[in-house]
Amino acid sequence: MYSEVNILFKPTIWIKNVLSINEDFLNRHGLKGLILDLDNTLSMHGSPAAEAGVEQWLADMRRLEIKMTVVSNNTRKRVTPLARELGLEFIAFGCKPLPFGIGKAARTLGLPKKNIAVVGDQIFTDVIGGNISGIKTILVEPFHLEDKWSFKFKRKIENAVFKRDYSKLERK
Repeated sequence: MYSEVNILFKPTIWIKNVLSINEDFLNRHGLKGLILDLDNTLSMHGSPAAEAGVEQWLADMRRLEIKMTVVSNNTRKRVTPLARELGLEFIAFGCKPLPFGIGKAARTLGLPKKNIAVVGDQIFTDVIGGNISGIKTILVEPFHLEDKWSFKFKRKIENAVFKRDYSKLERK
């Protein structure tokens, strides 16, 4: 039982941020599609703009013919403007870690699950949701650490279940 629970919290891959995903990385992991979180993965939480480098990274992914969609637990009002700005299809109020939004996104991508990864910054939403759905998970470090107490609390709980040994962080 402990082993199964532990696996639920463990990402398949742990990297610095989405910008670490490149052609070599995709080929090494057999990926042709990405289900992307929005806040703290592509942009700062609540920001109307993508983080520096994200738009070029998306262009690189498109050049490589990588299928992408956003699944966010945030509201449609929050997700729509940024997803449209980035040219990404999206599912708002994705209810992660429940598998509904991730499952719908995977079906939309039209790829076998073995060729898809869920990419996000949170263990309790993105990683568990991908693992429950039978899809590879890529945990990214947020571009910026949030300073609100709720985020600090959440990260502290996450650290209790996933020890971040930075010597094992996958590099480019």
